[in-house]
Amino acid sequence: MGPKVCDLYAGVGGISLGACRAGFHLSAAVEWDEIALSTHANNFPKSKHLQADVSKLTGRELLRQAGLSRGELAGLVGGPPCQGFSVMGKRRIDDERNDLFADFFRLVSEARPKFFLAENVPGILDSRYDRMRAIALRQVAKEYVTLSPMVVKASEFGAPTTRTRVFFFGYLKNAFKKDLVEGDFVHSQISPVFVREALRGLPAFISPAWQEEEDGYRKLRNYEETEFLHRAANVIPCNVGHSNTIDMLLSKDIVTGCLGTIHRPDVIRRFDRLKAGQQDKIGKMIRLNPNGFCPTIRAGTTKEHGHFQSLRPVHYSQPRVITPREAARLQTFPDWFSFHGTRYHSFRQIGNSVPPLVAEKLLATVLKALR
Repeated sequence: MGPKVCDLYAGVGGISLGACRAGFHLSAAVEWDEIALSTHANNFPKSKHLQADVSKLTGRELLRQAGLSRGELAGLVGGPPCQGFSVMGKRRIDDERNDLFADFFRLVSEARPKFFLAENVPGILDSRYDRMRAIALRQVAKEYVTLSPMVVKASEFGAPTTRTRVFFFGYLKNAFKKDLVEGDFVHSQISPVFVREALRGLPAFISPAWQEEEDGYRKLRNYEETEFLHRAANVIPCNVGHSNTIDMLLSKDIVTGCLGTIHRPDVIRRFDRLKAGQQDKIGKMIRLNPNGFCPTIRAGTTKEHGHFQSLRPVHYSQPRVITPREAARLQTFPDWFSFHGTRYHSFRQIGNSVPPLVAEKLLATVLKALR
Protein backbone atom coordinates (compact mmCIF):
# COMPACT_ATOMS: atom_id res chain seq x y z
CA MET A 1 0.00 0.00 0.00
CA GLY A 2 1.45 3.34 -1.07
CA PRO A 3 1.50 6.67 0.75
CA LYS A 4 -2.00 7.83 1.64
CA VAL A 5 -3.88 10.67 -0.01
CA CYS A 6 -7.34 12.20 0.31
CA ASP A 7 -9.21 13.76 -2.61
CA LEU A 8 -11.38 16.85 -1.97
CA TYR A 9 -14.07 17.87 -4.48
CA ALA A 10 -13.36 14.42 -5.89
CA GLY A 11 -16.07 14.30 -8.54
CA VAL A 12 -16.00 10.98 -10.34
CA GLY A 13 -12.29 10.51 -9.57
CA GLY A 14 -9.91 11.81 -12.24
CA ILE A 15 -7.28 12.89 -9.72
CA SER A 16 -8.06 9.86 -7.53
CA LEU A 17 -7.31 7.49 -10.40
CA GLY A 18 -4.16 9.39 -11.33
CA ALA A 19 -2.97 9.16 -7.74
CA CYS A 20 -3.60 5.42 -7.54
CA ARG A 21 -1.90 4.75 -10.86
CA ALA A 22 1.07 6.81 -9.68
CA GLY A 23 1.45 4.54 -6.65
CA PHE A 24 -0.53 6.29 -3.90
CA HIS A 25 -3.32 4.79 -1.83
CA LEU A 26 -6.61 6.69 -1.80
CA SER A 27 -7.79 6.75 1.80
CA ALA A 28 -10.84 8.96 1.34
CA ALA A 29 -12.76 11.03 -1.19
CA VAL A 30 -14.98 14.01 -0.33
CA GLU A 31 -17.74 15.11 -2.69
CA TRP A 32 -21.04 16.97 -2.22
CA ASP A 33 -22.77 15.66 -5.38
CA GLU A 34 -24.50 12.40 -4.47
CA ILE A 35 -24.47 10.98 -8.01
CA ALA A 36 -20.78 11.72 -8.55
CA LEU A 37 -19.89 10.26 -5.16
CA SER A 38 -21.86 7.09 -5.88
CA THR A 39 -19.99 6.63 -9.17
CA HIS A 40 -16.70 7.32 -7.40
CA ALA A 41 -17.54 4.64 -4.84
CA ASN A 42 -18.16 2.12 -7.65
CA ASN A 43 -14.64 2.69 -8.96
CA PHE A 44 -12.86 3.00 -5.60
CA PRO A 45 -14.69 0.44 -3.44
CA LYS A 46 -11.98 0.19 -0.77
CA SER A 47 -11.77 3.94 -0.06
CA LYS A 48 -13.85 5.91 2.42
CA HIS A 49 -16.47 8.19 0.86
CA LEU A 50 -17.73 11.35 2.54
CA GLN A 51 -20.71 13.24 1.17
CA ALA A 52 -19.83 16.54 2.80
CA ASP A 53 -19.69 20.28 2.28
CA VAL A 54 -15.96 21.01 2.30
CA SER A 55 -16.60 24.49 3.71
CA LYS A 56 -17.97 22.85 6.86
CA LEU A 57 -15.36 20.10 7.11
CA THR A 58 -12.39 20.36 9.49
CA GLY A 59 -8.99 18.79 9.10
CA ARG A 60 -9.50 16.79 12.31
CA GLU A 61 -12.80 15.37 11.01
CA LEU A 62 -11.30 14.56 7.62
CA LEU A 63 -8.52 12.54 9.22
CA ARG A 64 -10.95 10.80 11.55
CA GLN A 65 -13.30 9.84 8.74
CA ALA A 66 -10.39 8.65 6.61
CA GLY A 67 -9.08 6.52 9.50
CA LEU A 68 -5.77 8.38 9.59
CA SER A 69 -3.67 9.64 12.47
CA ARG A 70 -2.08 13.07 12.39
CA GLY A 71 1.12 12.87 10.33
CA GLU A 72 -0.10 9.83 8.36
CA LEU A 73 -1.57 11.78 5.43
CA ALA A 74 0.92 12.08 2.57
CA GLY A 75 -1.12 14.27 0.27
CA LEU A 76 -4.27 16.34 -0.04
CA VAL A 77 -5.39 16.66 -3.64
CA GLY A 78 -8.45 18.05 -5.39
CA GLY A 79 -10.07 20.35 -7.89
CA PRO A 80 -12.12 23.08 -6.15
CA PRO A 81 -15.13 24.15 -8.27
CA CYS A 82 -13.93 26.28 -11.16
CA GLN A 83 -17.16 27.72 -12.57
CA GLY A 84 -16.67 31.06 -10.85
CA PHE A 85 -13.27 31.51 -12.56
CA SER A 86 -14.05 30.03 -15.99
CA VAL A 87 -14.11 32.30 -19.03
CA MET A 88 -17.17 30.29 -20.11
CA GLY A 89 -19.08 31.61 -17.09
CA LYS A 90 -19.97 35.04 -15.68
CA ARG A 91 -16.72 35.25 -13.65
CA ARG A 92 -18.30 37.10 -10.74
CA ILE A 93 -15.73 37.98 -8.09
CA ASP A 94 -18.41 37.32 -5.45
CA ASP A 95 -19.40 33.86 -6.77
CA GLU A 96 -19.82 31.81 -3.60
CA ARG A 97 -18.10 28.83 -5.26
CA ASN A 98 -14.87 30.84 -5.29
CA ASP A 99 -14.65 30.47 -1.51
CA LEU A 100 -14.15 26.72 -1.89
CA PHE A 101 -10.67 27.39 -3.28
CA ALA A 102 -9.66 28.94 0.06
CA ASP A 103 -11.29 26.06 1.95
CA PHE A 104 -8.91 23.64 0.23
CA PHE A 105 -5.92 25.44 1.74
CA ARG A 106 -7.64 25.80 5.11
CA LEU A 107 -7.89 22.01 5.22
CA VAL A 108 -4.25 21.70 4.20
CA SER A 109 -3.29 23.88 7.17
CA GLU A 110 -5.48 21.82 9.54
CA ALA A 111 -4.71 18.28 8.29
CA ARG A 112 -1.01 18.99 7.57
CA PRO A 113 -0.36 16.56 4.70
CA LYS A 114 3.21 16.28 3.45
CA PHE A 115 2.10 17.87 0.15
CA PHE A 116 -0.91 19.32 -1.63
CA LEU A 117 -1.98 19.50 -5.28
CA ALA A 118 -4.97 21.64 -6.29
CA GLU A 119 -6.32 22.03 -9.83
CA ASN A 120 -8.34 24.83 -11.41
CA VAL A 121 -8.99 26.67 -14.68
CA PRO A 122 -6.47 29.20 -16.09
CA GLY A 123 -8.97 31.98 -15.37
CA ILE A 124 -8.11 31.78 -11.68
CA LEU A 125 -4.78 33.50 -12.53
CA ASP A 126 -6.62 36.63 -13.73
CA SER A 127 -5.56 39.74 -11.84
CA ARG A 128 -9.08 40.19 -10.49
CA TYR A 129 -8.46 37.09 -8.32
CA ASP A 130 -4.99 38.11 -7.06
CA ARG A 131 -6.25 39.02 -3.59
CA MET A 132 -8.38 35.87 -3.32
CA ARG A 133 -5.43 33.62 -4.24
CA ALA A 134 -3.13 35.47 -1.83
CA ILE A 135 -5.58 35.05 1.05
CA ALA A 136 -6.01 31.34 0.28
CA LEU A 137 -2.28 30.60 -0.01
CA ARG A 138 -1.43 32.67 3.05
CA GLN A 139 -2.96 29.87 5.15
CA VAL A 140 -0.09 27.53 4.22
CA ALA A 141 2.72 30.05 3.74
CA LYS A 142 4.53 29.42 7.06
CA GLU A 143 4.91 25.65 6.82
CA TYR A 144 4.82 24.86 3.12
CA VAL A 145 7.11 25.50 0.18
CA THR A 146 4.67 26.56 -2.56
CA LEU A 147 5.69 26.54 -6.21
CA SER A 148 4.44 29.08 -8.72
CA PRO A 149 1.16 27.97 -10.34
CA MET A 150 1.84 25.46 -13.11
CA VAL A 151 -0.16 25.82 -16.34
CA VAL A 152 -0.48 22.34 -17.81
CA LYS A 153 -1.76 21.43 -21.29
CA ALA A 154 -2.93 17.81 -21.27
CA SER A 155 -1.69 17.12 -24.82
CA GLU A 156 1.88 17.76 -23.65
CA PHE A 157 1.48 14.93 -21.11
CA GLY A 158 0.39 12.33 -23.67
CA ALA A 159 -3.36 12.99 -23.62
CA PRO A 160 -5.33 13.42 -26.89
CA THR A 161 -6.92 16.68 -25.68
CA THR A 162 -5.76 20.29 -25.42
CA ARG A 163 -7.49 20.73 -22.06
CA THR A 164 -5.42 23.28 -20.12
CA ARG A 165 -5.53 23.67 -16.34
CA VAL A 166 -3.56 25.28 -13.51
CA PHE A 167 -2.06 23.25 -10.67
CA PHE A 168 -1.01 24.61 -7.28
CA PHE A 169 1.60 22.43 -5.58
CA GLY A 170 3.33 22.74 -2.25
CA TYR A 171 5.05 20.57 0.33
CA LEU A 172 6.10 20.59 3.95
CA LYS A 173 9.66 21.64 4.51
CA ASN A 174 11.93 18.59 5.02
CA ALA A 175 9.21 16.16 3.84
CA PHE A 176 10.97 15.46 0.53
CA LYS A 177 14.34 13.96 -0.40
CA LYS A 178 15.05 17.03 -2.52
CA ASP A 179 13.46 20.37 -3.20
CA LEU A 180 11.08 20.25 -6.14
CA VAL A 181 10.86 23.02 -8.73
CA GLU A 182 8.43 23.64 -11.58
CA GLY A 183 10.86 22.14 -14.10
CA ASP A 184 10.64 18.74 -12.41
CA PHE A 185 7.06 18.43 -13.66
CA VAL A 186 7.83 19.12 -17.33
CA HIS A 187 7.47 16.13 -19.68
CA SER A 188 9.24 17.00 -22.92
CA GLN A 189 9.91 13.54 -24.43
CA ILE A 190 6.29 12.36 -24.72
CA SER A 191 4.99 11.42 -28.18
CA PRO A 192 1.65 13.02 -29.03
CA VAL A 193 -1.50 10.90 -29.07
CA PHE A 194 -4.12 12.03 -31.58
CA VAL A 195 -7.86 11.43 -31.77
CA ARG A 196 -7.74 8.53 -34.25
CA GLU A 197 -5.40 6.52 -32.04
CA ALA A 198 -7.31 7.37 -28.87
CA LEU A 199 -10.62 6.07 -30.28
CA ARG A 200 -9.20 2.97 -31.96
CA GLY A 201 -11.15 -0.20 -31.21
CA LEU A 202 -14.34 1.53 -30.13
CA PRO A 203 -17.38 0.89 -32.36
CA ALA A 204 -17.71 3.57 -35.05
CA PHE A 205 -21.38 2.88 -35.77
CA ILE A 206 -23.57 3.97 -32.88
CA SER A 207 -27.31 3.55 -33.27
CA PRO A 208 -29.45 6.45 -32.03
CA ALA A 209 -31.72 3.75 -30.58
CA TRP A 210 -29.04 2.85 -28.01
CA GLN A 211 -30.50 4.94 -25.20
CA GLU A 212 -30.54 2.70 -22.12
CA GLU A 213 -27.46 1.79 -20.10
CA GLU A 214 -27.30 -1.82 -21.30
CA ASP A 215 -27.67 -0.67 -24.92
CA GLY A 216 -24.27 0.96 -24.46
CA TYR A 217 -22.51 -2.34 -23.72
CA ARG A 218 -20.62 -2.95 -26.96
CA LYS A 219 -17.79 -5.18 -28.12
CA LEU A 220 -14.41 -3.68 -28.96
CA ARG A 221 -13.12 -4.12 -32.50
CA ASN A 222 -9.68 -5.58 -33.12
CA TYR A 223 -6.98 -2.94 -33.04
CA GLU A 224 -3.23 -2.59 -33.02
CA GLU A 225 -2.18 -1.91 -29.45
CA THR A 226 -0.13 1.15 -28.56
CA GLU A 227 1.05 2.28 -25.15
CA PHE A 228 -2.00 4.55 -24.83
CA LEU A 229 -4.40 1.75 -25.80
CA HIS A 230 -2.64 -0.75 -23.55
CA ARG A 231 -3.33 1.55 -20.63
CA ALA A 232 -6.95 1.89 -21.75
CA ALA A 233 -7.54 -1.78 -20.96
CA ASN A 234 -4.95 -2.47 -18.29
CA VAL A 235 -2.93 -0.85 -15.45
CA ILE A 236 -5.62 -1.52 -12.86
CA PRO A 237 -4.33 -0.50 -9.39
CA CYS A 238 -4.98 -2.80 -6.46
CA ASN A 239 -8.44 -2.27 -4.91
CA VAL A 240 -9.53 0.04 -7.73
CA GLY A 241 -12.17 -0.57 -10.39
CA HIS A 242 -15.78 -1.67 -10.74
CA SER A 243 -15.70 -5.50 -10.81
CA ASN A 244 -18.54 -5.97 -13.33
CA THR A 245 -17.06 -3.48 -15.81
CA ILE A 246 -13.59 -5.00 -15.46
CA ASP A 247 -14.94 -8.54 -15.91
CA MET A 248 -16.84 -7.59 -19.09
CA LEU A 249 -13.78 -5.89 -20.55
CA LEU A 250 -11.20 -8.55 -19.69
CA SER A 251 -13.32 -11.63 -20.43
CA LYS A 252 -15.50 -10.47 -23.33
CA ASP A 253 -13.87 -7.29 -24.73
CA ILE A 254 -17.05 -5.36 -23.92
CA VAL A 255 -17.00 -1.69 -22.97
CA THR A 256 -19.77 0.43 -21.50
CA GLY A 257 -21.04 3.90 -22.40
CA CYS A 258 -21.50 3.49 -26.18
CA LEU A 259 -24.80 5.39 -26.02
CA GLY A 260 -26.43 6.97 -29.03
CA THR A 261 -27.79 10.48 -29.55
CA ILE A 262 -30.88 11.15 -31.65
CA HIS A 263 -30.19 13.76 -34.33
CA ARG A 264 -32.69 15.22 -36.77
CA PRO A 265 -32.07 14.35 -40.46
CA ASP A 266 -31.01 17.93 -41.25
CA VAL A 267 -28.48 17.88 -38.41
CA ILE A 268 -27.04 14.60 -39.70
CA ARG A 269 -26.68 16.14 -43.16
CA ARG A 270 -24.89 19.16 -41.70
CA PHE A 271 -22.56 16.96 -39.67
CA ASP A 272 -21.84 14.86 -42.76
CA ARG A 273 -20.62 17.95 -44.63
CA LEU A 274 -18.30 19.15 -41.87
CA LYS A 275 -14.59 18.86 -42.46
CA ALA A 276 -12.10 17.97 -39.71
CA GLY A 277 -11.79 20.85 -37.26
CA GLN A 278 -14.75 22.71 -38.76
CA GLN A 279 -17.55 24.07 -36.57
CA ASP A 280 -21.22 23.58 -37.36
CA LYS A 281 -22.60 27.09 -37.92
CA ILE A 282 -25.94 26.37 -36.25
CA GLY A 283 -25.18 23.91 -33.46
CA LYS A 284 -21.60 25.17 -32.90
CA MET A 285 -20.26 21.62 -32.49
CA ILE A 286 -16.72 21.06 -33.80
CA ARG A 287 -15.84 18.01 -35.87
CA LEU A 288 -12.87 16.15 -34.45
CA ASN A 289 -9.67 16.03 -36.47
CA PRO A 290 -8.46 12.40 -36.48
CA ASN A 291 -4.88 13.62 -36.76
CA GLY A 292 -5.20 16.31 -34.11
CA PHE A 293 -6.23 16.84 -30.51
CA CYS A 294 -9.73 17.00 -29.09
CA PRO A 295 -10.75 20.42 -27.76
CA THR A 296 -11.68 20.66 -24.08
CA ILE A 297 -14.72 18.53 -23.26
CA ARG A 298 -17.00 20.59 -21.04
CA ALA A 299 -19.36 19.46 -18.33
CA GLY A 300 -22.54 21.48 -18.79
CA THR A 301 -24.50 22.74 -15.79
CA THR A 302 -26.46 21.27 -12.91
CA LYS A 303 -30.19 21.90 -12.44
CA GLU A 304 -29.31 24.77 -10.06
CA HIS A 305 -27.70 26.58 -12.99
CA GLY A 306 -30.10 25.75 -15.81
CA HIS A 307 -29.51 22.02 -16.49
CA PHE A 308 -27.74 22.80 -19.78
CA GLN A 309 -25.83 20.14 -21.68
CA SER A 310 -22.47 21.23 -23.00
CA LEU A 311 -21.68 20.98 -26.71
CA ARG A 312 -20.12 17.67 -27.67
CA PRO A 313 -17.63 17.21 -30.50
CA VAL A 314 -18.73 15.50 -33.71
CA HIS A 315 -17.05 12.17 -34.46
CA TYR A 316 -14.35 12.46 -37.13
CA SER A 317 -15.86 9.81 -39.46
CA GLN A 318 -19.50 9.55 -38.38
CA PRO A 319 -22.28 12.21 -38.57
CA ARG A 320 -22.99 12.18 -34.83
CA VAL A 321 -21.66 13.55 -31.58
CA ILE A 322 -19.30 11.37 -29.59
CA THR A 323 -20.44 8.82 -27.01
CA PRO A 324 -19.59 8.92 -23.29
CA ARG A 325 -17.04 6.14 -23.78
CA GLU A 326 -15.35 8.06 -26.59
CA ALA A 327 -15.29 11.16 -24.38
CA ALA A 328 -13.74 9.06 -21.61
CA ARG A 329 -10.98 7.81 -23.93
CA LEU A 330 -10.23 11.39 -25.01
CA GLN A 331 -10.08 12.42 -21.35
CA THR A 332 -7.71 9.42 -20.68
CA PHE A 333 -10.09 7.39 -18.53
CA PRO A 334 -9.51 3.64 -19.09
CA ASP A 335 -12.22 1.43 -20.55
CA TRP A 336 -12.67 -0.38 -17.23
CA PHE A 337 -13.68 2.85 -15.47
CA SER A 338 -17.46 3.06 -15.05
CA PHE A 339 -19.65 6.15 -15.26
CA HIS A 340 -23.29 6.89 -14.61
CA GLY A 341 -25.65 4.99 -16.90
CA THR A 342 -27.08 8.11 -18.58
CA ARG A 343 -25.47 10.31 -21.23
CA TYR A 344 -26.19 13.52 -19.30
CA HIS A 345 -24.51 12.48 -16.05
CA SER A 346 -21.70 10.61 -17.83
CA PHE A 347 -20.72 13.69 -19.81
CA ARG A 348 -20.96 15.89 -16.71
CA GLN A 349 -18.71 13.50 -14.79
CA ILE A 350 -16.15 13.28 -17.60
CA GLY A 351 -16.19 17.00 -18.38
CA ASN A 352 -15.70 17.94 -14.72
CA SER A 353 -12.69 15.65 -14.31
CA VAL A 354 -8.97 16.17 -14.40
CA PRO A 355 -7.54 13.82 -17.05
CA PRO A 356 -6.21 10.91 -14.96
CA LEU A 357 -3.06 10.70 -17.09
CA VAL A 358 -2.13 14.30 -16.22
CA ALA A 359 -2.71 13.71 -12.50
CA GLU A 360 -0.73 10.48 -12.66
CA LYS A 361 2.33 12.07 -14.24
CA LEU A 362 2.33 15.00 -11.83
CA LEU A 363 1.91 12.75 -8.80
CA ALA A 364 4.48 10.22 -10.00
CA THR A 365 7.02 13.05 -9.85
CA VAL A 366 5.87 13.82 -6.32
CA LEU A 367 6.10 10.19 -5.20
CA LYS A 368 9.70 9.86 -6.39
CA ALA A 369 10.74 12.84 -4.27
CA LEU A 370 8.74 11.92 -1.15
CA ARG A 371 10.72 10.69 1.84
